[in-house]
Amino acid sequence: MTSTELFDLTGKVAVLTGGAGGIGVVYAGALCQAGAAVVVADLDGDAAQRTAKALTDKGFAAAAAQVDVSSADSVTAMAATAVDTFGGIDILVNNAAIMTNLPPHGLSALPVADYDRVMNVNLRGALLCTQAVVESMTARGGGRIVNGLSAGAFQAGGIYGVSKFALHGLTINLAAELGPRGINVNAIAPGLVANDSGYVSLPKDSPFRAAIEARIPAKKSGPPEDLVGTLLLLCSRAGDWITGQTILIDGGWITRL
Repeated sequence: MTSTELFDLTGKVAVLTGGAGGIGVVYAGALCQAGAAVVVADLDGDAAQRTAKALTDKGFAAAAAQVDVSSADSVTAMAATAVDTFGGIDILVNNAAIMTNLPPHGLSALPVADYDRVMNVNLRGALLCTQAVVESMTARGGGRIVNGLSAGAFQAGGIYGVSKFALHGLTINLAAELGPRGINVNAIAPGLVANDSGYVSLPKDSPFRAAIEARIPAKKSGPPEDLVGTLLLLCSRAGDWITGQTILIDGGWITRL
């Protein structure tokens, strides 16, 4: 097998949540370029349609689905779109998350409604989407699940950090449970991503961003395209022996023993 064949996704079907956002659009294009058919799923159905159309206009196989990842019925319909359109599901990328418009409260004063809003998307959503695709993956001999984490999970970061650390735990547990079915479950934890969402949560001129950058020994930040190599590794045969892992892409910001 050549190195190119190791990363080839021809014949695979990927479901990508948050597929019409900044990182999601880049992921969708990368998966298509690697040969996969992609269901672009997003809470904003019109944006999902635009993203999918931009891919089909380039000759790729893509479809759109409007999804609320916190709703079991909605994610079931999303999975059905993939099965009905492309015949099954091999890859799930849980990219949807609440990253901006976070509650303006510390955890000690956080209203339960705000806690639920963040956790229902960032944690419950990944679990529901996984539950919706497992049977199709099993029927096709296995699959790949990639969860969108954050380097912020591994330091004090309020409700966002809590939700992402919980997703780290979910990743480990699902990997152990689904490994016998041939389903690998991993996570990507980016550092300071240079895109609009990243700058909304931590502006370019923020002293907090400057303080974080001062602690990073190598590359300080990068665009979503810098995450693509790891995504393709985890989705392809090149990643056959990798499961239960959270891979940090952050220039050395976070180190874990």
